[in-house]
Amino acid sequence: MIALTMIFSLHNLLMAFVPIFVSIDVLGAIPMFITLTHDLPDKTKKRLIIEATLAAGTIALVFLVSGKLIFNLMGITEDDFRIGGGIFMLALGVTSLLASEETHRNPGTSVGIVPIGIPLIMGPAALTAIIITVDNYGYWLTIISLTVNLAIVWLAFRQSEYIMRVLGPAGTKAFGKVAWLFLVAIAVMMIRVGVTNIVGKR
Repeated sequence: MIALTMIFSLHNLLMAFVPIFVSIDVLGAIPMFITLTHDLPDKTKKRLIIEATLAAGTIALVFLVSGKLIFNLMGITEDDFRIGGGIFMLALGVTSLLASEETHRNPGTSVGIVPIGIPLIMGPAALTAIIITVDNYGYWLTIISLTVNLAIVWLAFRQSEYIMRVLGPAGTKAFGKVAWLFLVAIAVMMIRVGVTNIVGKR
């Protein structure tokens, strides 16, 4: 029984982790991060990574805590948001699959909390994934998944130049495309579950 409970918990943790990881698309963000910070000294770049990660985590926690309150104020059900969020993520995923890296990552000319923290790390797709993950798996698993994902972002940005040398531009782009393909599949699943729940209540 304990083993089954642990397996179930690990499965739920993985299911909570994957949508956030895919939505953040850290490897897809690395080329733009390098472009924005290539002329900065190492000390400034390290401070910038911390600031950007903290900013992304802060806005994510705000959405995580206040998501259901926003639902209640606007009269939106969880299934409504699941379907709407799924459609949004589906459109974003398909667009990102068909577009070039430069097209779907155009944060602007300045660096700092904006645009690296928001929206390069924590963009609309990631915020949508967080709210829906809270609905599906609860606050604690979502917080754990978010924390692990932000730690991965921090580590990946710290090692961004090494990762680019290992994978190369083509490798990071290919990984990003596969990640967005998974996001499209998750979006379809969200729409299916939302529609099934609404039809089942009638």
